[in-house]
Amino acid sequence: MQEFVFFIKGEVEHPLTIDPTVWIFDERKIDLDLFFSKGLETTEDAELAYQKAISQQWDKEIIEGSEPPNPNDNGNKIAYNKKELTTKSYGMPLFPFILNTKPKQGTSKLRIVTRDGENHILSLTEAKTLVAGFSNEGKPLKNDGPIHLYFGDGSNQKNPIKNVNEIIVM
Repeated sequence: MQEFVFFIKGEVEHPLTIDPTVWIFDERKIDLDLFFSKGLETTEDAELAYQKAISQQWDKEIIEGSEPPNPNDNGNKIAYNKKELTTKSYGMPLFPFILNTKPKQGTSKLRIVTRDGENHILSLTEAKTLVAGFSNEGKPLKNDGPIHLYFGDGSNQKNPIKNVNEIIVM
């Protein structure tokens, strides 16, 4: 049976073993159909948007005061649309995971290794827009996964890098 994890390793401080099957419940996942129709924000744009949202919330709480949590409220409950989870195709921006490995100074490339023995070399700059597809029409990528890699410009939408086993930071 095929192992359903992939690795990010190489010239990094913290190598990662990632199981993409858990991403289905991650709030950062993206609908691949929407991704291919409008593209992916760059990491810098996403960070800036996050900082703005946090700043706005901070300002609101300073001006209006904050409301203590209601112990009778199920506010921690996360709701999912089961139909969407079981019918849509999803991906995850990959670059935040690469950053979490803390690439060592002087690294500038990634080598993507597939189970078929193929190697794809990308610059870290090119890797900023990579999306790891992990679900096709609600199902994990069991036959040619665990992930498919898509370029941010959508140029390989019909022919993604499949059977990804390792991503090696060089």
